[in-house]
Amino acid sequence: MSKDPVYVTRPSLPPLADMLPYLEKIWQTGILTNGGPMHQELELALARYLNVPYISLFSNATIALIAAFKALHLSGEVITTPYSFVATSHALLWNQITPVFVDIDPITLNLNPELIEAAITDKTTAILPVHCYGVPCNVDAIQAIADKYGLKVIYDAAHAFSVRQGQRSILSAGDLSVLSFHATKVFNTFEGGAIVSPDEASKRHIDHLKNFGFVDEVSVVEIGINGKMNEFQAAVGLLQLQRVDAAIQSRAEIDRYYREQLANVKGISFLHTPADWSSNFSYFPIQIGSEFPVSRDALYHHFKQHDIHPRRYFYPLIPEFEMYRHLASANIANLPVAKQVSERVLCLPIYPDMPLEVRQKIVDLIRTLGQGAEA
Repeated sequence: MSKDPVYVTRPSLPPLADMLPYLEKIWQTGILTNGGPMHQELELALARYLNVPYISLFSNATIALIAAFKALHLSGEVITTPYSFVATSHALLWNQITPVFVDIDPITLNLNPELIEAAITDKTTAILPVHCYGVPCNVDAIQAIADKYGLKVIYDAAHAFSVRQGQRSILSAGDLSVLSFHATKVFNTFEGGAIVSPDEASKRHIDHLKNFGFVDEVSVVEIGINGKMNEFQAAVGLLQLQRVDAAIQSRAEIDRYYREQLANVKGISFLHTPADWSSNFSYFPIQIGSEFPVSRDALYHHFKQHDIHPRRYFYPLIPEFEMYRHLASANIANLPVAKQVSERVLCLPIYPDMPLEVRQKIVDLIRTLGQGAEA
């Protein structure tokens, strides 16, 4: 077995030889950014693959989130989840918007629709759910609440690339969905992101926002930023799109292996995608319960002693960071499910080319600690 460290994921890269023709085209055109030919080609290819109306590419998903809130003219308060990567709520603060944290559902680990209405005030302008680990939110229930109160819905879909219900893409839910193409994601462009929008007018508005507000070389119509994806990122994306189905299939096999091998270990539980939705197998979170002989943190450190590096996604909770603690909604007593989950979840390594012996070692380390906890 390789003695290299095993991290929670490893970026999927196309063969270097396949990249060279794309680089040659970039050199031939001399176009490096500003919506070049590869950028345009990738937008069209992704819209087809994801079965969404319009998509706007960004340099990264955090800038895309910031632009999405600006595009919908959000202000005041936005209801969101405490259980996510901190960029979700940071993007709100960058827009001078106050996040209002609502507890999560214990089954999906997504924002709990049953708790949203109680958090709505006269300052609320939107709901910002996250499809955590790629498991779809209850989009119909959330939309019904938004319609009732006249609120916008923006989905942080960083984990949800290619998740669908038949031909229905999860990315079509809400007013806008934001994707991440970071190196750790199922589909990556090194760094990168995108906003999925429902119509041409919305896309045009977003495209102005990401390019300083320019319409043409003499007309500026928005207080825009520089959020453009460059041609190198787009070239990587075009290659990755050719391989992403195989990558998801490889992840599915690792997911199945973990579930089979750990099924009888008491105190270890899994997250499940609803049967009518597909999964992209972007993460493999387990929860370590009281029946397991050691705590989540003890298991985490045990792995690290063997040079395996799972992640405690997401720990601490966003409201526990200093810049959020002053908020009334950051009271952890009102977020009991999120708090408990944050202390129990461990994301095991999963990436397409993970060798079988590495999977076996990960499983063996859990089973060895869990001896006496097997059914």
